[in-house]
Amino acid sequence: MAMSCKEGKLGHSNSSNSMDNGKYVRYTPEQVEALERLYHECPKPSSLRRQQLIRECPILSNIEPKQIKVWFQNRRCREKQRKEASRLQAVNRKLTAMNKLLMEENDRLQKQVSQLVYENGYFRQHTQNSTLATKDTSCESVVTSGQHQLTSQHPPRDASPAGLLSIAEETLAEFLSKATGTAVEWVQMPGMKPGPDSIGIVAISHGCPGVAARACGLVGLEPTRVAEILKDWPSWFRDCRAVDVLNVLPTANGGTIELLYMQLYAPTTLAPARDFWLLRYTSVLEDGSLVVCQRSLKNTQNGPSMPPVQHFVRAEMLPSGYLIRPCEGGGSIIRIVDHMDLEPWSVPEVLRPLYESSTMLAQKTTMAALRQLRQIAQEVSQSNVSSGWGRRPAALRALSQRLSRGFNEALNGFNDEGWSVMGNDGIDDVTILVNSSPEKLMGLNLTFTNGFSAVSSAVLCARASMLLQVSARILWYPFFRNLKLQLSERDLLKLLMLGISVTQNVPPAVLLRFLREHRSEWADNSIDAYSAAAVKAGPCSLPGSRVGSFGGQVILPLANTIEHEEFLEVIKLEGIGHCPEDSMMPRDIFFLQLCSGVDENAVGTCAELIFAPIDASFADDAPLLPSGFRIIPLDSGKEASSPNRTLDLASSLEIGSAGNRTSNDLSAASGCTRSVMTIAFEFAFESHMQEHVASMARQYVRSIISSVQRVALALSPSNLSSHAGLRTPLGTPEAQTLARWICHSYRCYLGVELLKLNNEGGESTLKSLWHHSDAIMCCSLKALPVFTFANQAGLDMLETTLVALQDITLEKIFDDHGRKTLCSEFPQIMQQGFACLQGGICLSSMGRPVSYERAVAWKVMNEEENAHCICFMFVNWSFV
Repeated sequence: MAMSCKEGKLGHSNSSNSMDNGKYVRYTPEQVEALERLYHECPKPSSLRRQQLIRECPILSNIEPKQIKVWFQNRRCREKQRKEASRLQAVNRKLTAMNKLLMEENDRLQKQVSQLVYENGYFRQHTQNSTLATKDTSCESVVTSGQHQLTSQHPPRDASPAGLLSIAEETLAEFLSKATGTAVEWVQMPGMKPGPDSIGIVAISHGCPGVAARACGLVGLEPTRVAEILKDWPSWFRDCRAVDVLNVLPTANGGTIELLYMQLYAPTTLAPARDFWLLRYTSVLEDGSLVVCQRSLKNTQNGPSMPPVQHFVRAEMLPSGYLIRPCEGGGSIIRIVDHMDLEPWSVPEVLRPLYESSTMLAQKTTMAALRQLRQIAQEVSQSNVSSGWGRRPAALRALSQRLSRGFNEALNGFNDEGWSVMGNDGIDDVTILVNSSPEKLMGLNLTFTNGFSAVSSAVLCARASMLLQVSARILWYPFFRNLKLQLSERDLLKLLMLGISVTQNVPPAVLLRFLREHRSEWADNSIDAYSAAAVKAGPCSLPGSRVGSFGGQVILPLANTIEHEEFLEVIKLEGIGHCPEDSMMPRDIFFLQLCSGVDENAVGTCAELIFAPIDASFADDAPLLPSGFRIIPLDSGKEASSPNRTLDLASSLEIGSAGNRTSNDLSAASGCTRSVMTIAFEFAFESHMQEHVASMARQYVRSIISSVQRVALALSPSNLSSHAGLRTPLGTPEAQTLARWICHSYRCYLGVELLKLNNEGGESTLKSLWHHSDAIMCCSLKALPVFTFANQAGLDMLETTLVALQDITLEKIFDDHGRKTLCSEFPQIMQQGFACLQGGICLSSMGRPVSYERAVAWKVMNEEENAHCICFMFVNWSFV
């Protein structure tokens, strides 16, 4: 039977079998099947290819090539419409589910308001009726009753199966009251703006015991799969060392009760690790929702228990868990509650904000769970991605997890993993640990596959922690500032590294990006080569015995999470200098590197740079000895949200190019005044070389600490800006002069104003240019142009800092097509003074593609009418 669909008009045809009233072609089912098969092979064939298809398929011989072209055009149009319809349906389902969440949140807030009004009226009436005399007697009665409550509030709990079921049901009720009720007063998390395209609605607690966080979100996974992922803590919670299920009890209602022992790593060397003795209850509610809730088991009898473990502080988990509801059209709506008492008394006072911050708990635990679910959901929905690493998301996650876990093991140095502390040299700033059983570390096998074998039989770790804190002891910088020397940031950095000793704070994300992009500023290439080769150690091959040089660092991106909060990449150090006799030493060195926490607007985020040397084969089971940096903001414990501030759910639905970033939100750059950095470096060596390697490692880590302190000073906001909170030298005369030249040249060559200003004051001009929505950046007029200035949007687009900007060349950000276009337009820029470039794609310093609608380039003239630089403005840019 012939197909009734009409695929397009023909001007003339002699074949009556393929015509319909002389105007439309009617395809047979066999012809449609053949065309569909050809479409899947090549959806956009060329003219020659279409003629070849007709010759190869006799069934299409009675159809003209022009009509074949029309069929393929219509087929591509239908495919596009089908994809668009599917996308709109998915968006509609997401908005419907989000609307349900918002309505539930509104109901909860109304209940909270009613409860607060009732409590306010009760306390007002109680205050009015009380008298001074009765107050004295009532105080005494309150004290005695309080003492009675202290003695009877927590009687020993029965840990028999019936008693555990009673505890489980009580845990379930308390968890639901936190997830959907008013048991905890929730306020919006600083820096987070919830909405359909964000991670979800995230809130932190106000005025409750311990620290608590809550998140609501949508994930494209079925409830049972969500529960399976979340119950596997070590797979998504990087601080989780192990979870042991000691007992499983089925319940009459089809649920299960599990007794768990969980260990968490300490985030820094200055604090002990934590452990938990937990009950976990999994059940299904009457409405079909799946619930997984847990709490600490304390003061129980007639059942199993977990005694204190050496080197761990027993923390308490208050009723917490996950409420997972099936969503119409597939997927799940999930509510997560984390509520803990992390025993802050057990750490030094300076670190207590880490254990008293609900924001930190939300970042490290609650949001991490949602991100893992969204990551896996995306991998499931995009299983047919391009070849290469894109087909191996599980392998990539395993590599990043191995890096993070190995770094945590090195920081904590647990005895049961074989670590032992080595005696120091009288100075306690660097701790040396030795592990003579490296195979215990994640099953480590120290055998490389690049043509030689490693004979190392032990692993050494040098670790230290340092506090980055604002200090008033600035020795030299005010002197140079008073002289009004026009120093560039690079000159200032070099000057500071020559001997200015200042302890100064820098936002963790800024410092981490500098360490990532400028390895040569702190690393020793000979030690990198030693660590990468893992060859037999000897006096002539110890790091530092010869001097080499960095030929350059190339960052090869492997993958990143969907929200770009974590990057996995390969670092290639090119042209490492070495002696000719070192035939076994590779000239190029490779590192597998994990980078996270580079977003300055994420409050309380821990910034990490973890790397491990790898060989060129890069096998999945290659040995990894992670080293790196961890920078944790300490003042995130000072929660910025007011208790009277409710979730701004209506405004959260506004989606713009800036994503979840808002100019009024508290940023880590402006809100953080202290951070703690922890450094750990691992080395494989032969046991008889222990003393030599330990001395080298101790000296190396101390040199890194010194470099980081100098870099932190150079990058600190007070040194880069005379305006707090801005990362631009608005107070320097040369920056104000450059801004004036940029605007004046733009007006001269293009005939319009770049900025709308009432006056041309240097400071106001620079400030307006700095906050301009489009990316504006200047490059030099050298043979190899490099960038010399960029506004905030330009730095965001290039994903760099003002200090690191001058290492980026102009050609580096363009692809081959962009470079050809620029070369053809460059003479016009120099002769005519400006050029307008069509939209296209360029690259950030981290290799991420950036699209822009159009670009304008113009020549910037100084006061003597000489060309000073070339300025580019990228309009309506966004990451692809």
